[in-house]
Amino acid sequence: MVLTAAAGFYLGSRTGVDLRLLVHTLIGTVLVAAGTNAFNQLRERDVDARMRRTRDRPLPSGRITPRAAGAFAGAISVAGVAYLALAVNLVTAGLAALTLASYVLLYTPLKRRTSLNTLIGAVPGALPVVGGWAAAGGEAGGAVLALFSILFLWQLPHFLALAWIYREDYRRSGLAMLCVEDPDGSRTGWMALLYAATLLPVSLLPTLLGITGAVYFFGAAALGLAYLVASAAMTLAATAARAWRVFFVSIVYLPALLTLMVLDKVVT
Repeated sequence: MVLTAAAGFYLGSRTGVDLRLLVHTLIGTVLVAAGTNAFNQLRERDVDARMRRTRDRPLPSGRITPRAAGAFAGAISVAGVAYLALAVNLVTAGLAALTLASYVLLYTPLKRRTSLNTLIGAVPGALPVVGGWAAAGGEAGGAVLALFSILFLWQLPHFLALAWIYREDYRRSGLAMLCVEDPDGSRTGWMALLYAATLLPVSLLPTLLGITGAVYFFGAAALGLAYLVASAAMTLAATAARAWRVFFVSIVYLPALLTLMVLDKVVT
């Protein structure tokens, strides 16, 4: 979240980067992101206790009480939003509050009810780049919508692959995930491919909209193709090895894409 907020800030800066304002933006983003994570762990402590991957977290392991966790989450969340409102601007603070609310109040409870929760969760995951853009004074329009869409779509194959790897944990936890409803992984593979295929042309929009240059365009095309190929392999057989490949490609994809954006930003 902090990385994407920083990239959004740089791309939204029209007359050079204001380092002081960038630091303020990142401090507020860190606080809200940490508060969001803490609230999520507070609300899912029963689920985390049933999953091998998460049962050693502070709440299910008993190292922290729910009351202490709630106080901590509330304090840093309020501090983060207030900090952004006072030190950056109200739009960025509002976007941070929306990120927290949509994650904790929508995505977290929907994980127990519908496998469509992944789509909902991708919204707060993509909002920090918009917050960074707004903090720098970037104008609302097609450019920031393209950045949001890239972050939104990138998350989906990334998380589908991770969920497939830990599908037994999710089944044990009782969460309504696609991997639990998809015993052979065929639906998971095809959904990952669909989102990766959609991401490829969307990732080229920054150049078509005049934000970045040709270096970014061809680099994004190569990265998108790698993500697409890795996702396509899961449609042939949803094995753990192929799911890990999608996950690792996704981990490389995002920082590489953001680095290309920063290095090849069109100066206006």
